[in-house]
Amino acid sequence: MTTDATTSCPVGRALDLVGDRWSLLIVREAFDGARRFSDFQRRLGMSRSMLSQRLQALLEADVLAQQPLGEGRGYQEYVLTERGRALFPLVVALRQWGEAFLFGPGEPRSVLQAASDGLPLAPMQPRDQRGQVVEAAATAVIKPVSA
Repeated sequence: MTTDATTSCPVGRALDLVGDRWSLLIVREAFDGARRFSDFQRRLGMSRSMLSQRLQALLEADVLAQQPLGEGRGYQEYVLTERGRALFPLVVALRQWGEAFLFGPGEPRSVLQAASDGLPLAPMQPRDQRGQVVEAAATAVIKPVSA
């Protein structure tokens, strides 16, 4: 739920929706191929009730959708929607930040690589409309004027 402090802030609204640890980890697992409730529970080790709550919230937010698992089966699977797939850059940016600052030299960690060539993804960097890398100090937030 959006608060007064975040009403006009896209970051605040996004955090209201997917800003808790479990929601983003569910999205990450969906990118990594999890589809069934049991897949998410096994991979994340979270309680059934917590998982049910987070999945329901992601369904209501149109980040995930449910579809039948197969012909004539009563099971449903969870799939990322267009809105959910659009979270991929956020997941990659968090991964790259964690790799850069939260692991020691030689410490084992998972690696995200391009399927086409097996190489790690290039570091994500914000760019302007001309494709030039932009640092935070070279940006400005324009807040809406209150009536």
